[in-house]
Amino acid sequence: MLYGAPVWIQAMEKNYNRTLYSRVQRLINIKISKSYRTTSNDALCILTGNVPIEIKAEETANIYRITRDKQNQQLDHETEPKDWTQPADSVRITDHNESRDYTFHIYTDGSKNEQGVGSGIAIYTKNELTHQIKHKLHNRCSNNQAEQTAILKALHKIETLKLNNYTLRTVKIYTDSRITLSSFKNMKNRKHLIEEIKKRPLPLKMRTGI
Repeated sequence: MLYGAPVWIQAMEKNYNRTLYSRVQRLINIKISKSYRTTSNDALCILTGNVPIEIKAEETANIYRITRDKQNQQLDHETEPKDWTQPADSVRITDHNESRDYTFHIYTDGSKNEQGVGSGIAIYTKNELTHQIKHKLHNRCSNNQAEQTAILKALHKIETLKLNNYTLRTVKIYTDSRITLSSFKNMKNRKHLIEEIKKRPLPLKMRTGI
């Protein structure tokens, strides 16, 4: 019943089509629950535990659009166990100030409002603003995903900078996302963005000595 739902889902905007479509599920639900034919379709769905077919069709169509739309790749998801960060390969992440001089000071931020979802990055080199980066995300992304995307994009940017001319090769990233900092310390959090952020510093350190 869900075959080709992304193609014909707009037809469900008409009451006539929804009635015909749900009638098939209604007959199935009556057989499963052994209910009277006078039982309402909503009650039948509750008795059988089945989601109303028109809602299920809309969900199927939305999942297809999310998968097809490249912008929606910013949506977070659970990381497969084979892609988890090995504890031996992790780097130390702190959420407090240290009395050291840093070559790069990176400020990251993410926001979500009526105008959309986006991330912003500002990179200071020797106390001078050298790079500003803006990144627009899909409207389905959350504010936390925007915050984490900003950190990930900042690490990607550091990889492209020429660091051989600097004596100090240390990077400090500033974020006001307490949820993100807590996620780094939570070993049970295997979200894609968090795992990617954990992975980036190690190869960066091996190639550039940061």
